[in-house]
Amino acid sequence: MPQHLIEASYGMGATKWQTIRRIILPAALPGMLTGAILAISRAIGETAPLTVIGIPALLIPFPEGIFDKFTALPMQIYYWTLDSTLVDAYANLAAATIIVLLVLLFALNSIAVLIRNKFQQRY
Repeated sequence: MPQHLIEASYGMGATKWQTIRRIILPAALPGMLTGAILAISRAIGETAPLTVIGIPALLIPFPEGIFDKFTALPMQIYYWTLDSTLVDAYANLAAATIIVLLVLLFALNSIAVLIRNKFQQRY
């Protein structure tokens, strides 16, 4: 956050809360959003080692409705690749789920780059 904007706000007679709300938060919001999106993307990408280590002992029922318990996409991919030797349709489902996961990852990273580039030009 540029210090000269904070000092200018105080110089104009704004209170500390007004400075935070009108100067600091709008300037810091792009960085916070970018960091959150990149953290989600990183969490998606780093589930592979956890999948290999922790999932074989986990039993998850198949969801029957929108409000049932569910699992993460990497876990579902793991289960479908295990069962693909028995059922050929599971291999196709696993491949489609991997594509969805990659599209989601690329979309989140692209959104983070767009947000950073759009708001970085302001200050």
